[in-house]
Amino acid sequence: MRPMIIEPRSQTKPETQPDTPLISVVVPVHNEAPNLLPLITAIGLALDGIEHEIVYVDDGSSDATPAILAETARALPNFVHIRHRNSCGQSAAVITGVRAARGIYIATLDGDGQNDPEDIPAMLEAAMAAEAFGPKPVLIAGHRTTRKDSEAKRWGSRIANSVRGRLLRDGTPDTGCGLKLFRRAAFLEVPHFDHLHRFLPALFIRAGGHVVSVPVRHHPRTHGASHYGTWDRLRVGIVDLFGVAWLQRRWNQPQVDPNP
Repeated sequence: MRPMIIEPRSQTKPETQPDTPLISVVVPVHNEAPNLLPLITAIGLALDGIEHEIVYVDDGSSDATPAILAETARALPNFVHIRHRNSCGQSAAVITGVRAARGIYIATLDGDGQNDPEDIPAMLEAAMAAEAFGPKPVLIAGHRTTRKDSEAKRWGSRIANSVRGRLLRDGTPDTGCGLKLFRRAAFLEVPHFDHLHRFLPALFIRAGGHVVSVPVRHHPRTHGASHYGTWDRLRVGIVDLFGVAWLQRRWNQPQVDPNP
């Protein structure tokens, strides 16, 4: 199944309560102190004029990350800082952030600065355009068409995407991209487990929704090192892959009759 590409177009935004932002940007981080302030600034500039909040989840960092985020929370009224006492992994941090967020829509991105927040407004418009076709849950998945990673990392991702695509048939070329956008309510309905962030397309499809892949920019990491090793990611990914395939087989999406 080929990924569906929809050109963004203007849509009337959903009604919001006075204290409800249209979108919350959830960023999980672990020992990313040098990358924090540049990315926070970039998010604010990218979403200038859009009702938003920024939610950072510190997943048990041991560097200056907690102090920097605490100071930022005191300075910015739309900034939320949450800290895990112990490192629980990226998916756990994303789940914590989404639960704490107040926005109708959620955008997630990696905290290393490789995702570009300037892609978020176009992804938001793409979500609204896709929702015009029906009420099913929509996941907007970033597709890093030009990756700025090592050859080994790109090679590992190509293998993982190929195997996952054949088994799960999620029609998504780049599930490893941290830049995704969806409605908060839809995310809270899917099963939650470790490493779920790599399987969101399959989980949204399992829930009766669909996935829209959009090209996004990708930047080289300027500070720190990746927290994922190629072989570690592949090893745990295989276990998770078969687990998600089991979930797909154990669920039939009911079709509700509107006129019973």
